[in-house]
Amino acid sequence: MRFAMGKKIVDAKVEAAFNVYPPVIRKKLMQLRRLIFDVAHETGGVGELEETLKWGQPSYLTKKSKSGSTIRIGREKKTEEDYAIYFKCQTSLVAMFKELYKNKFRYERNRAILFDVNDKIPVRELKQCIEMALTYHLNKKNRNKKRDKKTKIASGAGPASSSKA
Repeated sequence: MRFAMGKKIVDAKVEAAFNVYPPVIRKKLMQLRRLIFDVAHETGGVGELEETLKWGQPSYLTKKSKSGSTIRIGREKKTEEDYAIYFKCQTSLVAMFKELYKNKFRYERNRAILFDVNDKIPVRELKQCIEMALTYHLNKKNRNKKRDKKTKIASGAGPASSSKA
């Protein structure tokens, strides 16, 4: 299902930000945008995305569900042909992507996956990265619950302590 294929940009400032980019970069960024909306639509718990500007770049937030971390897209300033999908550098997202897909992507430290306009994007892998970002807080809560449960069990306060020998 190509949910976001025809999704119109409703914020005039976001549309203006896309229009500043050269046509080849704009086309690539619009493909990333479509992929972000598609993944959001396909992923339970994410809900509707808010499209806005952060640091002058199109940004995608899970404002209602608060399930994820902000994703931004834009042109990489260092070269004419690079563009990127950015993630909050305070998260462990890019470290997780590197662990999963060390040789699939080019990375900028702990904040971005970089693409050249001539790159063939590994869509399946990128969709998983986007899903991880859109569910980052949801998954973080689940990780914390599991950790808390293990701590209770280890301390003798959990279900394991009630078993009879």
